[in-house]
Amino acid sequence: MPKRILLPLPDRDFDATETSVPWKLINAAGHQVVFATERGGKRPACDPRTLNGVVLGLFGPHENAKQAYRELERAPEFDKPIAWDAIDVQAYDGLVLPGGHAPGMRQYLGSDTLQKKVAEFWQLGRPVAAICHGVLVLARARDPKTGKSVLAASRTTCLPKYMERAAYLSTAPILGRHYRTYPEYVEDEVKAALDDPERQFERGPRVLNMKRVAAGDPEDGFVVEDGRYVSGRWPSDAHRFAKRFIALVEATTATTAEKSSHAR
Repeated sequence: MPKRILLPLPDRDFDATETSVPWKLINAAGHQVVFATERGGKRPACDPRTLNGVVLGLFGPHENAKQAYRELERAPEFDKPIAWDAIDVQAYDGLVLPGGHAPGMRQYLGSDTLQKKVAEFWQLGRPVAAICHGVLVLARARDPKTGKSVLAASRTTCLPKYMERAAYLSTAPILGRHYRTYPEYVEDEVKAALDDPERQFERGPRVLNMKRVAAGDPEDGFVVEDGRYVSGRWPSDAHRFAKRFIALVEATTATTAEKSSHAR
């Protein structure tokens, strides 16, 4: 039976690959993606540099990811996102949190409204996926009972510090702080949210070639799975990340509707 997947975004500057590849694979598996932005009703826009690269294609995606984003732009659901404050978390079977690093991402990464909705969804025990900067939304979302991050007890990855630093240093002469969303590195903030970062945080194999791949081979990339939660590091993990999330969603034995009927 088809599942409903919630995918929140900022109005602009999200990563093209980390959004379009999961959307395409979720759709291909027969499930429905519902987009959400702060106010809803208007199509959001990716950071164009994540689609076209910086200079001579540096940090640009594979052609397969570009094609996925072109298809996403033609999708009716992308034109009609709901508003964050209108999200009914009970209505969704899974949650995907894409990343991105450009300034417009702060709207999404720093939203109290979105963090509260994400914390509510986390409490349901349903599948959650976060990649790159998207892990920050979970790190900042608080468990209402403990006051800790909802990620406090989970194993996770995110954008590694060495990748963020390399992207920033190699582009700073052209783009300034475009590749530094916040003064604190993503990895440092995520680790600070964990109960035992030495045990729970997984950086993954070191990548020396920083050209982004995301070519579509599900065996490429690195993800961390911890029960109903899957996390990835950067766009080159997007295909495997999406495949593993879909497997988690499809392994859920009861749909949202079935759970609601049982509760009645």
